[in-house]
Amino acid sequence: MEIRELTVEAERREAVPILRQLWRDTDPADVLEWTADDDYRLFGGFVAGDVVGVAGVLVTHVLHHARHAWLYDLVVDESRRENGYGTELIAFIEEWATENGCEYVALASPSAKEAVHEYYENRNYKKWGYIVEKELY
Repeated sequence: MEIRELTVEAERREAVPILRQLWRDTDPADVLEWTADDDYRLFGGFVAGDVVGVAGVLVTHVLHHARHAWLYDLVVDESRRENGYGTELIAFIEEWATENGCEYVALASPSAKEAVHEYYENRNYKKWGYIVEKELY
């Protein structure tokens, strides 16, 4: 699989259907808009010229964590799962994060997604704490 950053709108537009497999209730135009944010980096994994998976990352440094790459969106096309593409994308993001001065890769996952938690734990990701939120509207 070839992995590269998706920097132009046409490339990001190609990734929107895959991202919507993770964010099903989000309008495609909104997905395209957030992938254009200056701080958001979107990487695509390609097989035979087709996008098979994506990973969206933001580098941040906050009080409770050292400089880290926050993995917001990792999704492999439903028809291409179980082929190791997600693992390749994670390895790429870890290497990219290291090259960009990050000490960690971090992510959040809904508490009900135990299989997802196991997937990351099998790749040496550790539970650090809890994320809590309050909807304001």
